[in-house]
Amino acid sequence: MSKILHGQIVAAFGRQYLARLADGSEMLCLTRGKKSEVVCGDQAEIKPTGDASAENGAQGVIERIAPRRSLLHRSDAFREKLIAANVTQIVVVVAAEPSFSDELLARCLVAAFDQKLDVLIVLNKCDLAEAAVAARRRLMPYSAIGYRVLELSAKREVSALRPLLHGHTSVLVGQSGMGKSTLINALLPDAQAATREISSALDSGKHTTTHARLYRLDEASSLIDCPGVQAFGLHHLSFGGIEQGFVEFAPYLGQCRFHDCHHTHEPGCALREAVAAKKIDARRMELFQQISGAGH
Repeated sequence: MSKILHGQIVAAFGRQYLARLADGSEMLCLTRGKKSEVVCGDQAEIKPTGDASAENGAQGVIERIAPRRSLLHRSDAFREKLIAANVTQIVVVVAAEPSFSDELLARCLVAAFDQKLDVLIVLNKCDLAEAAVAARRRLMPYSAIGYRVLELSAKREVSALRPLLHGHTSVLVGQSGMGKSTLINALLPDAQAATREISSALDSGKHTTTHARLYRLDEASSLIDCPGVQAFGLHHLSFGGIEQGFVEFAPYLGQCRFHDCHHTHEPGCALREAVAAKKIDARRMELFQQISGAGH
């Protein structure tokens, strides 16, 4: 009877997975059955099939996933997309150019709040001085309510980011074109080689940019890179979950005249009164109404 191995899922491609075992070797794994809920960052129990040495191209079957500390996922009315498990921090990458979606940013932050993740917003391409001024202005409401915003240019210098990643399993998210790949390559010069190795092991080079992968930064820190996202559905969250994810609303929740207030047109709405008094940013309120009114 094969002994059970323990490993962390470091790459996920459809129903194929790459697990990093306790001894540092990697093993290609499959799941039982057609439906798979395994995701990058999961801790797994793996039963080897055939020769159990990775050098001989060993494969395994994922028998069990350990309970997760966190699960970042997005969903719409039709399906759910798991992104990463057991992360402690979300790093949302936006750029001075091209223009970023502040609705996507707001959605990421609501998802992070739901899973109790630390948040870091990285404003990339700050060497584009004129564009950076406008981007910085758009991020001011986030700084004002306590979110950390780090400005950098991934092509020039990323050293300020490293200490903010230490001790975390961070997941890097952002739209295509924000410079995530440049950031990864600056932090991890061997990342492209690691990606090629994963592609070779999974025999799926054509898919290398479409699935999450985990990189070890140091003994205490990991970074999960996931594909560029253009939408971040929150269909799995309730209206109350969306409300709470807008952290600046906290002092006003429960203060509206009507207990089921949706903060759109109802009289005596504490949130809209706070917006009128400039205690809540008007654009953030607009984003809340877009998200909560769109079936999330």
